[in-house]
Amino acid sequence: MSSSAAPFRAEHVGSFLRPANLLDARAKREAGEMSDAELRAVEDAAIRDVVALQVELGLKSITDGEFRRSTYSDSFTTAGLDGVTAEFKGEGRWAYQDRHGHKTAARIPTVTGRIVWHASKNVADFEFLKSLVPEGLLPKITLPGPAYIHYRGGREHIDREVYPDLDGFWSDLVTAYHREMRALFDAGCRYIQLDETSLAKLGDPKIRDGLAERGDDWEDLLEIYTDAINAVVAGAPDGMDVGIHLCRGNNQGHWQAAGGYDAIARALFRKVDIGGYFLEYDSPRAGTFAPLAEVPEGKKIVLGLVTTKSAEIEERVAVRARIEEAAKIVPLDQLCLSPQCGFASSFQGNPLGVDQQNAKIRLVVEIAEEVWGA
Repeated sequence: MSSSAAPFRAEHVGSFLRPANLLDARAKREAGEMSDAELRAVEDAAIRDVVALQVELGLKSITDGEFRRSTYSDSFTTAGLDGVTAEFKGEGRWAYQDRHGHKTAARIPTVTGRIVWHASKNVADFEFLKSLVPEGLLPKITLPGPAYIHYRGGREHIDREVYPDLDGFWSDLVTAYHREMRALFDAGCRYIQLDETSLAKLGDPKIRDGLAERGDDWEDLLEIYTDAINAVVAGAPDGMDVGIHLCRGNNQGHWQAAGGYDAIARALFRKVDIGGYFLEYDSPRAGTFAPLAEVPEGKKIVLGLVTTKSAEIEERVAVRARIEEAAKIVPLDQLCLSPQCGFASSFQGNPLGVDQQNAKIRLVVEIAEEVWGA
């Protein structure tokens, strides 16, 4: 593990709202009206702007806003691996819904061949990001957590001829992560965040029922998934920080699950070999702070108290009160603050404007300065 201060007192999860000209350029590329090189030039300009924005707002970890991605996972799961495809077809218990009850389908990955890592597009993307980040700040790149493929699709979406035994699937997947992390490290990356969107959902009875219907016991999956995370982290080069972000779904203001961390807390905080946790805590769907009693000394908890799912700006007093509440369970020195998720886990973005997005990040930074002097 690195000796850097990551995660920082004021953090963010990674994605930012795409500017209108970038969305327009993406649509033109899809329609065949723009070349890859032309789209990349638009992306480059937008990334320069979003890096400058993060610096201006006072963040110490800097991403490219995930501006080159369609969704948070595609730069690695489908673009970085041979043998994996994905399409929007998850409905029923797997659908996302918003606070008005509107539902949208989930993206389901399918393993059609042996999982093999190939030269990652993340390396070139990171190198461009790194070239823009001022000295003293830390460029961060996000990768989907290793449970994503199995959780979303299950055994039926992993070809049995390719992987008659799932041990082979997990071994190949972990190897791919190790190669990805080494390539990023060699490019100068020292801070990776795993977006683990499966573990927190295991607390939802609806999700548990859906898993049981396809033949999976959630408690078994908790062990399998945390083993996989530890196997991935074990391959991180010395000097690389690896954090983990948990959420219950974030797709254009929609979510996939509800339920606290209670059932997974011991495995999450005591078994998983990670030093920094980004936890969704912006609504009652995330439960109470009680599970934080399992957090050992030395680990940092980034409280995701500011929502990215709506435009309403949180009250400063209310956010500080929740930090104080959490500090009754975990020492204040082990706590940090962030939005609960990214602002655009998919390229369409969440239902708020750039001004609201920036105000939320500014609020996080200012409160962190007030509470921790950082």
